[in-house]
Amino acid sequence: MLSIHPQYVVNADRKRTAVLISAAEWEKVLEALEELDDIRQYDAAKAGPQEAVPFAQAMHEIEPENRA
Repeated sequence: MLSIHPQYVVNADRKRTAVLISAAEWEKVLEALEELDDIRQYDAAKAGPQEAVPFAQAMHEIEPENRA
């Protein structure tokens, strides 16, 4: 589980206007968001009607030196 220790910035009315977290915690948040995005993209790809492409063919299409 992600452990975050936020500090809140408040305005004159004591309403929260911003959040401060350490740089290390921010990096953890970014990593978690990137992982979540990867999972969502994977789920979307699996749900789609696309055909499977053999690994060798995919690598041939992806690698820049294989492009014309």
